[in-house]
Amino acid sequence: MSHASSPGTGRALGPENDPTATWPEYSVTTAPGTWQPDILGAGYSYTTLPLGSDAEGELCATLVRHIPDSRGPAHARSASRAPLGFRLGNVLRRLFGQDPASTVRARTAGPAGRNPVGFVLALHGWSDYFYNTELAGYWSDRGYAFYALDFRRYGRSLRAHHLNPGFTANLGEYDQDLAAALEMIRSLEGPELPGICVAHSTGGLVASLWANRHPGEFTALVLNSPWLEMQGSYLVRYAAQGVVEPIARLRPRAKLHLPELDNYWRSLSRLASGSWDLHPVWRPAISFPVTAGWITAVMAGHREVARGLDIGIPVLVLTSKSTHLSTGFDESMLHHDTVIEVQVVRERSVRLGPQVSNAVIDGAMHDVFSSLPGPRAAAYAAIDRWGSGYMPGHGVRAVSEERPAG
Repeated sequence: MSHASSPGTGRALGPENDPTATWPEYSVTTAPGTWQPDILGAGYSYTTLPLGSDAEGELCATLVRHIPDSRGPAHARSASRAPLGFRLGNVLRRLFGQDPASTVRARTAGPAGRNPVGFVLALHGWSDYFYNTELAGYWSDRGYAFYALDFRRYGRSLRAHHLNPGFTANLGEYDQDLAAALEMIRSLEGPELPGICVAHSTGGLVASLWANRHPGEFTALVLNSPWLEMQGSYLVRYAAQGVVEPIARLRPRAKLHLPELDNYWRSLSRLASGSWDLHPVWRPAISFPVTAGWITAVMAGHREVARGLDIGIPVLVLTSKSTHLSTGFDESMLHHDTVIEVQVVRERSVRLGPQVSNAVIDGAMHDVFSSLPGPRAAAYAAIDRWGSGYMPGHGVRAVSEERPAG
């Protein structure tokens, strides 16, 4: 049975039709440098990146890769289940006049049977992991080698002995995760291949800070609703720091007593009103408990962004048109960001660097690539337009270099 996350109509499934019921609670740690089949199904595999240990035990990150088959554009196949008829092949022909079949042939040469024009590394957000097969297919169909990273204590990197899923007291801790991922990718794809980082929410904050400290590692950033400031404004952050930082200094793993809401999960999961198959442990209905150390680390990142970064590569920021915050779920949450203040984030984004572009996606949720089919299509089209200006050679190369016959 395929374990692929399935973008669909938002029609709820019953528990008897839930494929996640057969998924393992925790991923098996792989031997160094080896790859195991992933729960996402055919074309997906993962490898464990050892990161040492802490007081709780083993620490690791997990790198997921997508190697598409030769049946046609992976994104077009995945999206074909969407009721609006969203087909990447049609989008490609309309935007670039390219033949999807030639894209497949172009990426089947070179390392690991491919000849990619670049690589993409996707980073998830808080209480999350990589599940979006459509996103992987989108980049693969453009000739990129697609990888995704589950950070330490998240998703495939979560272990039974981790008492505080998602915990960190310093966002700089993820430097080790990213370094291990990039080392593995470059060992497979070659050291000179250009890379794009696609990062969501808290992952967008981590990616921004990391790119600022490590110029030249990526050629572009695509930030999907990056969490660049607290809800409300910096004034909320100032007030929260005064309360939380003293606790974090003494007891960084102390859990804060915050409202437990499942609104965002309900907008994502096919067991509720959403479109995706979500792992019940890796992306639970109620998010991981928020600790004093974690939220203090996030606010420290917000403070750095507020002071101004100098990211010297093109940055595309994708956000929903509007925010809808509420303590109870309603259907309008399928059409708005229910996590961050999008206008505040757009204002903050101009402090990331000199080449920041903003794309506002009407009807998108917090994760624009997990929204309903229409906003998803608009988000992918926005990347196409932006990429044609900042990365024009990539698209041309993806469709012009075909694998020699025989």
